[in-house]
Amino acid sequence: MMNAMVSHPGPASRSETLSLATHDGRWDAVVRRDRAADGSFFYSVKTTGVYCRPSCGSRQPRRENVEFHTTVGEAERAGFRPCKRCHPDESAWTERHAAAVAKACRMIEEADEMPSLDDLADGVGMSRFHFHRVFKKLTGVTPKAYADAHRAGRVQHQLTQATTVTEAIYGAGFQSNGRFYATSSKMLGMTPTAFRKGGRGTSIRFAVGECWLGSVLVAATDKGVCAVLFGDNPELLVRDLQDRFPQAQFVGGDLDFESMVAKVIGHVEAPEQSLDLPLDVRGSAFQKRVWQALREIPPGSTASYATVAQRIGQPKAVRAVAQACASNAIAVAIPCHRVVRTDGSLSGYRWGVERKRALLEREREREAAS
Repeated sequence: MMNAMVSHPGPASRSETLSLATHDGRWDAVVRRDRAADGSFFYSVKTTGVYCRPSCGSRQPRRENVEFHTTVGEAERAGFRPCKRCHPDESAWTERHAAAVAKACRMIEEADEMPSLDDLADGVGMSRFHFHRVFKKLTGVTPKAYADAHRAGRVQHQLTQATTVTEAIYGAGFQSNGRFYATSSKMLGMTPTAFRKGGRGTSIRFAVGECWLGSVLVAATDKGVCAVLFGDNPELLVRDLQDRFPQAQFVGGDLDFESMVAKVIGHVEAPEQSLDLPLDVRGSAFQKRVWQALREIPPGSTASYATVAQRIGQPKAVRAVAQACASNAIAVAIPCHRVVRTDGSLSGYRWGVERKRALLEREREREAAS
Protein backbone atom coordinates (compact mmCIF):
# COMPACT_ATOMS: atom_id res chain seq x y z
CA MET A 1 0.00 0.00 0.00
CA MET A 2 1.13 3.53 -0.67
CA ASN A 3 1.10 6.08 2.10
CA ALA A 4 1.72 9.78 1.87
CA MET A 5 1.17 12.97 3.80
CA VAL A 6 -2.12 14.67 2.93
CA SER A 7 -1.28 17.80 0.96
CA HIS A 8 -3.01 21.11 1.50
CA PRO A 9 -3.99 22.75 -1.79
CA GLY A 10 -3.15 26.40 -2.15
CA PRO A 11 -5.55 29.26 -2.83
CA ALA A 12 -7.95 29.10 -5.76
CA SER A 13 -6.36 29.86 -9.09
CA ARG A 14 -7.18 33.03 -11.02
CA SER A 15 -9.25 31.02 -13.51
CA GLU A 16 -11.58 29.94 -10.72
CA THR A 17 -12.44 33.51 -9.75
CA LEU A 18 -12.93 35.20 -13.14
CA SER A 19 -16.38 35.14 -14.74
CA LEU A 20 -16.87 34.44 -18.44
CA ALA A 21 -19.35 37.32 -18.43
CA THR A 22 -16.40 39.75 -18.27
CA HIS A 23 -13.79 40.49 -20.92
CA ASP A 24 -11.01 39.69 -18.46
CA GLY A 25 -12.58 36.31 -17.72
CA ARG A 26 -12.98 35.54 -21.40
CA TRP A 27 -9.42 36.54 -22.22
CA ASP A 28 -8.20 34.35 -19.36
CA ALA A 29 -10.12 31.41 -20.90
CA VAL A 30 -8.52 32.10 -24.31
CA VAL A 31 -5.03 32.17 -22.78
CA ARG A 32 -5.73 28.82 -21.06
CA ARG A 33 -7.44 27.40 -24.17
CA ASP A 34 -10.24 26.34 -21.83
CA ARG A 35 -12.46 23.74 -23.49
CA ALA A 36 -15.07 24.20 -20.78
CA ALA A 37 -15.65 27.73 -22.14
CA ASP A 38 -16.41 26.53 -25.68
CA GLY A 39 -19.92 27.56 -26.68
CA SER A 40 -20.09 30.28 -24.03
CA PHE A 41 -18.49 32.85 -26.34
CA PHE A 42 -16.24 33.26 -29.40
CA TYR A 43 -13.31 35.55 -30.02
CA SER A 44 -12.15 37.25 -33.22
CA VAL A 45 -8.75 38.57 -34.26
CA LYS A 46 -8.68 41.85 -36.17
CA THR A 47 -5.34 41.16 -37.86
CA THR A 48 -6.40 37.81 -39.35
CA GLY A 49 -10.10 38.41 -39.86
CA VAL A 50 -11.11 35.06 -38.29
CA TYR A 51 -13.07 34.07 -35.22
CA CYS A 52 -12.34 31.06 -32.99
CA ARG A 53 -13.47 28.97 -30.06
CA PRO A 54 -11.79 29.75 -26.69
CA SER A 55 -9.93 26.41 -26.86
CA CYS A 56 -8.47 27.01 -30.35
CA GLY A 57 -4.90 25.76 -30.60
CA SER A 58 -3.75 28.45 -33.02
CA ARG A 59 -1.08 30.96 -32.08
CA GLN A 60 -2.19 33.23 -29.24
CA PRO A 61 -3.12 36.71 -30.57
CA ARG A 62 -2.27 40.02 -28.95
CA ARG A 63 -4.93 41.17 -26.51
CA GLU A 64 -5.47 44.51 -28.26
CA ASN A 65 -6.42 42.70 -31.49
CA VAL A 66 -9.11 40.54 -29.88
CA GLU A 67 -12.86 41.10 -29.75
CA PHE A 68 -15.44 38.86 -28.06
CA HIS A 69 -18.78 37.67 -29.45
CA THR A 70 -21.68 35.85 -27.82
CA THR A 71 -22.71 33.90 -30.94
CA VAL A 72 -21.37 32.75 -34.29
CA GLY A 73 -23.85 35.05 -36.03
CA GLU A 74 -22.60 38.05 -34.10
CA ALA A 75 -19.00 37.33 -35.14
CA GLU A 76 -19.93 36.86 -38.80
CA ARG A 77 -22.08 40.01 -38.89
CA ALA A 78 -18.99 41.86 -37.66
CA GLY A 79 -17.18 40.66 -40.80
CA PHE A 80 -15.14 37.75 -39.42
CA ARG A 81 -14.88 34.28 -41.00
CA PRO A 82 -14.64 30.95 -39.12
CA CYS A 83 -11.22 29.58 -38.20
CA LYS A 84 -10.26 26.53 -40.27
CA ARG A 85 -8.48 24.98 -37.32
CA CYS A 86 -11.18 24.95 -34.60
CA HIS A 87 -14.28 25.24 -36.87
CA PRO A 88 -16.36 27.41 -34.52
CA ASP A 89 -19.27 27.50 -36.99
CA GLU A 90 -19.88 23.79 -36.44
CA SER A 91 -21.53 24.51 -33.08
CA ALA A 92 -24.86 24.99 -34.85
CA TRP A 93 -24.56 21.50 -36.32
CA THR A 94 -23.71 20.16 -32.87
CA GLU A 95 -26.87 21.69 -31.45
CA ARG A 96 -28.98 20.12 -34.22
CA HIS A 97 -27.32 16.75 -33.67
CA ALA A 98 -27.88 17.07 -29.91
CA ALA A 99 -31.56 17.79 -30.49
CA ALA A 100 -31.86 14.77 -32.81
CA VAL A 101 -30.16 12.46 -30.31
CA ALA A 102 -32.36 13.78 -27.49
CA LYS A 103 -35.45 13.01 -29.59
CA ALA A 104 -34.16 9.49 -30.33
CA CYS A 105 -33.54 8.93 -26.61
CA ARG A 106 -37.13 9.91 -25.87
CA MET A 107 -38.36 7.51 -28.57
CA ILE A 108 -36.39 4.69 -26.94
CA GLU A 109 -37.53 5.58 -23.43
CA GLU A 110 -41.23 5.81 -24.38
CA ALA A 111 -41.35 2.62 -26.45
CA ASP A 112 -42.37 -0.75 -25.01
CA GLU A 113 -40.01 -2.49 -27.44
CA MET A 114 -36.67 -1.24 -28.73
CA PRO A 115 -37.36 0.73 -31.97
CA SER A 116 -35.40 -0.44 -34.99
CA LEU A 117 -32.39 1.58 -36.11
CA ASP A 118 -34.29 2.51 -39.30
CA ASP A 119 -37.27 3.79 -37.29
CA LEU A 120 -35.03 5.88 -35.04
CA ALA A 121 -33.14 7.34 -38.01
CA ASP A 122 -36.40 8.14 -39.84
CA GLY A 123 -37.80 9.71 -36.69
CA VAL A 124 -34.99 12.26 -36.51
CA GLY A 125 -34.61 12.76 -40.26
CA MET A 126 -31.20 11.12 -40.76
CA SER A 127 -29.85 8.21 -42.73
CA ARG A 128 -29.34 4.98 -40.79
CA PHE A 129 -25.54 5.15 -40.98
CA HIS A 130 -25.28 8.87 -40.13
CA PHE A 131 -27.68 8.58 -37.20
CA HIS A 132 -25.79 5.64 -35.69
CA ARG A 133 -22.49 7.53 -35.95
CA VAL A 134 -23.89 10.78 -34.48
CA PHE A 135 -25.68 8.97 -31.64
CA LYS A 136 -22.55 7.10 -30.58
CA LYS A 137 -20.37 10.20 -30.87
CA LEU A 138 -22.62 12.27 -28.61
CA THR A 139 -23.61 9.63 -26.05
CA GLY A 140 -20.60 7.32 -26.09
CA VAL A 141 -22.83 4.27 -26.64
CA THR A 142 -24.82 2.76 -29.51
CA PRO A 143 -28.63 3.16 -29.65
CA LYS A 144 -29.00 -0.51 -28.64
CA ALA A 145 -26.65 -0.09 -25.67
CA TYR A 146 -28.59 2.97 -24.59
CA ALA A 147 -31.87 1.07 -24.86
CA ASP A 148 -30.41 -1.81 -22.82
CA ALA A 149 -29.21 0.59 -20.12
CA HIS A 150 -32.59 2.35 -20.02
CA ARG A 151 -34.40 -0.94 -19.66
CA ALA A 152 -31.99 -1.99 -16.91
CA GLY A 153 -32.90 1.18 -15.05
CA ARG A 154 -36.61 0.40 -15.45
CA VAL A 155 -36.03 -3.12 -14.18
CA GLN A 156 -34.13 -1.86 -11.13
CA HIS A 157 -36.93 0.57 -10.30
CA GLN A 158 -39.63 -2.06 -10.76
CA LEU A 159 -37.77 -4.60 -8.63
CA THR A 160 -37.80 -2.15 -5.72
CA GLN A 161 -41.51 -1.32 -6.19
CA ALA A 162 -43.27 -4.47 -7.40
CA THR A 163 -44.59 -7.22 -5.13
CA THR A 164 -42.98 -10.06 -7.12
CA VAL A 165 -40.17 -10.47 -9.63
CA THR A 166 -42.71 -11.49 -12.29
CA GLU A 167 -44.69 -8.31 -11.72
CA ALA A 168 -41.47 -6.30 -12.07
CA ILE A 169 -40.56 -8.06 -15.33
CA TYR A 170 -43.81 -7.09 -17.02
CA GLY A 171 -43.82 -3.65 -15.41
CA ALA A 172 -40.46 -2.96 -17.05
CA GLY A 173 -41.89 -3.77 -20.49
CA PHE A 174 -40.67 -7.33 -21.05
CA GLN A 175 -43.17 -9.51 -22.87
CA SER A 176 -41.92 -12.80 -21.44
CA ASN A 177 -39.94 -14.14 -18.49
CA GLY A 178 -37.55 -15.92 -20.84
CA ARG A 179 -36.41 -12.75 -22.59
CA PHE A 180 -35.79 -11.06 -19.25
CA TYR A 181 -33.83 -13.88 -17.61
CA ALA A 182 -31.64 -14.21 -20.71
CA THR A 183 -30.17 -10.78 -19.93
CA SER A 184 -30.97 -10.19 -16.24
CA SER A 185 -27.52 -10.93 -14.79
CA LYS A 186 -25.85 -8.65 -17.32
CA MET A 187 -28.31 -5.84 -16.59
CA LEU A 188 -28.26 -6.07 -12.80
CA GLY A 189 -24.84 -7.54 -11.99
CA MET A 190 -26.68 -10.20 -9.93
CA THR A 191 -29.86 -12.22 -10.04
CA PRO A 192 -33.12 -10.21 -9.81
CA THR A 193 -33.98 -11.87 -6.50
CA ALA A 194 -30.63 -10.85 -5.00
CA PHE A 195 -31.15 -7.30 -6.29
CA ARG A 196 -34.55 -7.12 -4.53
CA LYS A 197 -32.87 -8.23 -1.32
CA GLY A 198 -30.27 -5.49 -1.33
CA GLY A 199 -27.50 -7.61 -2.79
CA ARG A 200 -28.13 -10.70 -0.65
CA GLY A 201 -26.05 -13.56 -2.01
CA THR A 202 -23.66 -11.17 -3.72
CA SER A 203 -20.06 -11.28 -2.59
CA ILE A 204 -18.23 -7.96 -2.47
CA ARG A 205 -14.51 -7.78 -1.81
CA PHE A 206 -13.13 -4.56 -0.37
CA ALA A 207 -10.03 -3.02 1.13
CA VAL A 208 -9.09 0.37 2.54
CA GLY A 209 -5.79 2.05 1.76
CA GLU A 210 -4.17 5.42 2.36
CA CYS A 211 -3.02 8.02 -0.15
CA TRP A 212 -2.23 11.73 -0.19
CA LEU A 213 -5.98 12.50 -0.24
CA GLY A 214 -6.68 10.46 2.91
CA SER A 215 -8.36 7.07 3.13
CA VAL A 216 -9.63 5.33 0.00
CA LEU A 217 -11.95 2.31 -0.09
CA VAL A 218 -12.10 0.10 -3.18
CA ALA A 219 -14.85 -2.53 -3.53
CA ALA A 220 -15.65 -4.96 -6.33
CA THR A 221 -18.09 -7.69 -7.26
CA ASP A 222 -17.17 -10.46 -9.67
CA LYS A 223 -18.28 -8.05 -12.44
CA GLY A 224 -15.79 -5.32 -11.57
CA VAL A 225 -15.15 -2.32 -9.32
CA CYS A 226 -18.45 -1.10 -7.82
CA ALA A 227 -17.16 1.61 -5.47
CA VAL A 228 -14.16 3.87 -4.93
CA LEU A 229 -14.76 6.11 -1.92
CA PHE A 230 -12.61 8.83 -0.31
CA GLY A 231 -12.77 9.97 3.31
CA ASP A 232 -10.94 10.75 6.51
CA ASN A 233 -12.36 7.85 8.54
CA PRO A 234 -11.94 4.27 7.20
CA GLU A 235 -14.73 3.02 9.46
CA LEU A 236 -17.21 5.49 7.95
CA LEU A 237 -16.18 4.42 4.44
CA VAL A 238 -16.93 0.78 5.26
CA ARG A 239 -20.28 1.79 6.76
CA ASP A 240 -21.11 3.74 3.58
CA LEU A 241 -20.36 0.65 1.49
CA GLN A 242 -22.56 -1.52 3.72
CA ASP A 243 -25.41 0.97 3.41
CA ARG A 244 -25.22 0.68 -0.37
CA PHE A 245 -25.41 -3.11 -0.28
CA PRO A 246 -27.20 -3.89 2.99
CA GLN A 247 -27.61 -7.63 2.34
CA ALA A 248 -24.37 -8.39 0.49
CA GLN A 249 -21.64 -10.62 1.85
CA PHE A 250 -18.48 -8.59 2.43
CA VAL A 251 -15.09 -10.23 2.16
CA GLY A 252 -11.76 -8.66 3.00
CA GLY A 253 -9.51 -8.31 0.00
CA ASP A 254 -6.72 -10.84 -0.55
CA LEU A 255 -3.31 -10.09 -2.05
CA ASP A 256 -4.67 -10.14 -5.61
CA PHE A 257 -7.41 -7.68 -4.68
CA GLU A 258 -4.96 -5.42 -2.88
CA SER A 259 -3.09 -5.08 -6.15
CA MET A 260 -6.30 -3.60 -7.57
CA VAL A 261 -6.39 -1.12 -4.70
CA ALA A 262 -2.76 -0.28 -5.42
CA LYS A 263 -3.69 0.49 -9.04
CA VAL A 264 -6.37 2.91 -7.91
CA ILE A 265 -4.00 4.63 -5.48
CA GLY A 266 -1.32 4.69 -8.17
CA HIS A 267 -3.74 6.47 -10.49
CA VAL A 268 -4.53 9.04 -7.80
CA GLU A 269 -0.81 9.61 -7.31
CA ALA A 270 -0.05 9.76 -11.05
CA PRO A 271 -3.30 10.50 -12.96
CA GLU A 272 -1.59 10.27 -16.34
CA GLN A 273 -1.37 6.51 -15.78
CA SER A 274 -4.38 4.75 -17.27
CA LEU A 275 -6.75 3.01 -14.86
CA ASP A 276 -7.72 -0.02 -16.90
CA LEU A 277 -10.02 -1.86 -14.52
CA PRO A 278 -13.40 -3.53 -15.16
CA LEU A 279 -16.27 -1.53 -13.64
CA ASP A 280 -19.58 -2.75 -12.26
CA VAL A 281 -21.51 0.45 -12.98
CA ARG A 282 -25.04 0.58 -11.57
CA GLY A 283 -27.40 3.41 -12.34
CA SER A 284 -30.15 4.61 -14.63
CA ALA A 285 -29.69 4.86 -18.39
CA PHE A 286 -29.25 8.62 -18.09
CA GLN A 287 -26.65 8.29 -15.32
CA LYS A 288 -24.66 5.78 -17.34
CA ARG A 289 -24.59 8.14 -20.31
CA VAL A 290 -23.29 10.95 -18.10
CA TRP A 291 -20.69 8.70 -16.48
CA GLN A 292 -19.48 7.50 -19.88
CA ALA A 293 -19.09 11.13 -20.98
CA LEU A 294 -17.06 11.86 -17.84
CA ARG A 295 -14.66 9.03 -18.64
CA GLU A 296 -13.90 10.74 -21.96
CA ILE A 297 -12.61 13.93 -20.28
CA PRO A 298 -8.79 13.58 -20.29
CA PRO A 299 -6.64 14.19 -17.19
CA GLY A 300 -5.75 17.84 -16.76
CA SER A 301 -8.91 18.99 -18.57
CA THR A 302 -12.33 20.01 -17.34
CA ALA A 303 -15.81 20.33 -18.81
CA SER A 304 -18.82 22.26 -17.59
CA TYR A 305 -22.09 20.61 -16.61
CA ALA A 306 -23.64 22.34 -19.63
CA THR A 307 -20.98 20.91 -21.94
CA VAL A 308 -21.56 17.38 -20.62
CA ALA A 309 -25.30 17.83 -21.14
CA GLN A 310 -24.65 18.82 -24.76
CA ARG A 311 -22.34 15.86 -25.31
CA ILE A 312 -24.98 13.35 -24.24
CA GLY A 313 -27.57 14.97 -26.47
CA GLN A 314 -29.66 16.64 -23.76
CA PRO A 315 -28.47 20.26 -23.57
CA LYS A 316 -31.27 21.30 -21.18
CA ALA A 317 -30.50 18.57 -18.63
CA VAL A 318 -27.75 20.51 -16.82
CA ARG A 319 -29.27 20.01 -13.37
CA ALA A 320 -29.76 16.29 -14.04
CA VAL A 321 -26.11 16.01 -15.12
CA ALA A 322 -25.06 17.59 -11.82
CA GLN A 323 -27.22 15.09 -9.93
CA ALA A 324 -25.68 12.19 -11.88
CA CYS A 325 -22.21 13.44 -10.95
CA ALA A 326 -23.27 13.61 -7.29
CA SER A 327 -24.59 10.02 -7.50
CA ASN A 328 -21.32 8.61 -8.80
CA ALA A 329 -19.83 6.13 -6.32
CA ILE A 330 -16.70 5.25 -8.31
CA ALA A 331 -14.29 8.15 -7.76
CA VAL A 332 -11.41 8.83 -10.21
CA ALA A 333 -12.32 5.85 -12.44
CA ILE A 334 -15.44 7.86 -13.32
CA PRO A 335 -13.84 11.32 -12.95
CA CYS A 336 -16.74 13.51 -11.83
CA HIS A 337 -14.12 15.83 -10.29
CA ARG A 338 -13.37 17.10 -13.81
CA VAL A 339 -16.79 18.73 -14.15
CA VAL A 340 -16.98 22.40 -13.16
CA ARG A 341 -19.34 25.34 -13.45
CA THR A 342 -19.56 27.24 -16.74
CA ASP A 343 -17.36 30.02 -15.36
CA GLY A 344 -14.69 27.47 -14.41
CA SER A 345 -15.30 27.64 -10.65
CA LEU A 346 -15.60 24.49 -8.57
CA SER A 347 -18.95 23.18 -7.38
CA GLY A 348 -19.82 20.42 -4.93
CA TYR A 349 -18.00 17.10 -4.77
CA ARG A 350 -19.34 14.29 -2.62
CA TRP A 351 -15.87 13.73 -1.15
CA GLY A 352 -15.21 17.43 -0.53
CA VAL A 353 -14.44 20.42 -2.76
CA GLU A 354 -10.89 20.56 -1.40
CA ARG A 355 -10.25 17.04 -2.69
CA LYS A 356 -11.72 18.06 -6.04
CA ARG A 357 -9.41 21.06 -6.24
CA ALA A 358 -6.43 18.97 -5.18
CA LEU A 359 -7.16 16.28 -7.79
CA LEU A 360 -7.43 18.86 -10.59
CA GLU A 361 -4.27 20.67 -9.53
CA ARG A 362 -2.38 17.37 -9.35
CA GLU A 363 -3.54 16.43 -12.85
CA ARG A 364 -2.59 19.81 -14.30
CA GLU A 365 0.84 19.72 -12.68
CA ARG A 366 1.51 16.19 -14.03
CA GLU A 367 0.29 17.18 -17.49
CA ALA A 368 2.50 20.27 -17.53
CA ALA A 369 5.52 18.21 -16.44
CA SER A 370 4.98 15.51 -19.07
